[in-house]
Amino acid sequence: MTDNFITIDDQAISLKQAIGYLNTTGDLPKFIQRILYRHIIEQTLSQRLDIAVEPQQIEQAIVNFRVQNKLTDPSRFEEWLNSQNLSYDAFQKRVSESLRVELLKQKEIQAEARQYFNENKAALDRVVLSRIVVLAQTLATEIQQQLADGTATFEALAKQHSITNDSSVGGMMGTLQLGQLPPEIRQQLNGRSAGDIVGPLEVEGRYTILRIEQVLPAAYEGDLRKQLEERFFAQWLQNQLKDHEIKLNVE
Repeated sequence: MTDNFITIDDQAISLKQAIGYLNTTGDLPKFIQRILYRHIIEQTLSQRLDIAVEPQQIEQAIVNFRVQNKLTDPSRFEEWLNSQNLSYDAFQKRVSESLRVELLKQKEIQAEARQYFNENKAALDRVVLSRIVVLAQTLATEIQQQLADGTATFEALAKQHSITNDSSVGGMMGTLQLGQLPPEIRQQLNGRSAGDIVGPLEVEGRYTILRIEQVLPAAYEGDLRKQLEERFFAQWLQNQLKDHEIKLNVE
């Protein structure tokens, strides 16, 4: 077997060189991890007769993919396949394997991911916040009073006084997961509603006034569901590897 793993024009790159490049850039551990994870998946699927997909499920998944990616026109779909160096059969196999992996996730980790969501929903809820951050407690108190009296808008006070970069946009922080916020702030936001002003709160020697723009309760769907299931599936894969001896053999 040739040692030419990749060629650029007439210049060969061996597998050993490629591994060395990945090691130099720090990408080797993740590269190896992906290979090992895929090996575990392939081995598991080959042994699990309870994980199978029907031909009509595969075809429906392909239809959905083409619609989502605007590839319903046969010629455009053919061009896309060529750009990916895929035959239709190879693409069909890829879709089939993807569906089987999703079934594997459902059987192995979905219940655990759902339980985690139920137990940690409060921390997974999101809020849209604006803030005013100042260094002096007296100034924070004055700002809070102006907000209470209605003598100035939150946006104007943020632009005038706040020391954070988002002061230029009226203190708008955007959407944040409650679990990512400091505990002292998260505690003060519990049970609050859109429009509420919270603070001043002392956090790391600075004084913060928050306005809740929107409360977004977490739901076990969409990106959050995918994120949780990917996390628990990675943990499951890691557990499958922990009792195995792994060696990298490159000469």
